[in-house]
Amino acid sequence: MSSNPKIFRINTGSCNGCDVEIAASVMSSRFDLQKLGCEYIETSEDADIFMITGPVTARSLPFLKEVIKNHKKPYVVISLGTCSVTCGIFRDSYPILGPVDSYVNVDVNVAGCPPRPQAILEGVKTAIEILKRKNNEI
Repeated sequence: MSSNPKIFRINTGSCNGCDVEIAASVMSSRFDLQKLGCEYIETSEDADIFMITGPVTARSLPFLKEVIKNHKKPYVVISLGTCSVTCGIFRDSYPILGPVDSYVNVDVNVAGCPPRPQAILEGVKTAIEILKRKNNEI
């Protein structure tokens, strides 16, 4: 693992409420995730942590599967937000296929609609610990 865990965010069909809270977590010095040594990245290849928001839609599933299937190094998946964890209010909508854990192995669930920045911070802390364990097992 590099010295700074790299986070790649995937929106699989959220309303963007969780994404706004992620931005608040990053931009606010009170919740600054960079204090944990994390770095947000724009491509998935170097990711250590996948932060996934939204229920899985028919349109997003191929991308999600491709990113996870082709990832070569140990990683942790955070399912972020009620929609990602249970499909939330979108549960019976026609394009919704299911929660994230129906398609990829999820290591950390962070519920909430949207989750508070404190909950996001705790989820990332947990993900970092799991990532350390996974890297030590190699």
